Amino acid sequence: MQGLLGISDLSRTGTGENRRNFRRGDTLRLIRGFSGTTLIDFPGRIASIVFIGGCNFRCPFCHNPELVLPDLIQKLPILTSEEVFEELQNRRGFIQGVTITGGEPLVWDSLIDFVRGIKSLGLEVKIDTNGSFPERLKKLKILVDYVAMDIKSSPSKYHLATGTDIDLDKLKESIAIVKTFRDYEFRTTAVPGFVDQEDIHEIGETIKGAKRYVLQQFKPTKAIDPDTLSIIPYTLERLEDFRETIKDYVDEVIIRSY
Repeated sequence: MQGLLGISDLSRTGTGENRRNFRRGDTLRLIRGFSGTTLIDFPGRIASIVFIGGCNFRCPFCHNPELVLPDLIQKLPILTSEEVFEELQNRRGFIQGVTITGGEPLVWDSLIDFVRGIKSLGLEVKIDTNGSFPERLKKLKILVDYVAMDIKSSPSKYHLATGTDIDLDKLKESIAIVKTFRDYEFRTTAVPGFVDQEDIHEIGETIKGAKRYVLQQFKPTKAIDPDTLSIIPYTLERLEDFRETIKDYVDEVIIRSY
């Protein structure tokens, strides 16, 4: 994750009302990182990435612990909206969109003003979410161009995969909301011990009729629980078996190994 440092004041480029409104979010210190260019995090677009600190889940295998655990979040630089908007302004004409990821971006109610500010620059927006805030997700429908919602495991294993108690009704509500967005994906990081073939079958039942489902290969490089780093990932051949299990439930299944 690349931090944004030493950016000058945005006053020379000007700000829109939505961008000014988001300054209240700066006091919450939610923006913790920025990467100028990605070719893989927003399907079909060249994009920048904004990293949001804070999450209500504690997934043992989480690959961004520095954006989840409070002690680690505090060690990251705090970026202002002005800094981010200036970076995006400078990249207009090259990037087509912005991916907002975390952590869990929707833990912050003020995120909607930040999204409006990005849209005022003429850029598309993708949001990554765990689906636990359906009421905030619904408010973003008219603004967000692409949503990626994590499906951590089957309902019976959700508490294991997230490290906390989960309101499954809220997840179901979010699944229904995501299906109404203009473009979206549901995705599962297939971690042995947390996701098996029966779980994939149950996930298929849960998201039945979805446009797109992504199976992500687990990469044991960083994690909240160090013990998960010793887990041997599923082979691509095994992920193909999972694809066969779920393909009749959704329109498209993608295997993602990067």
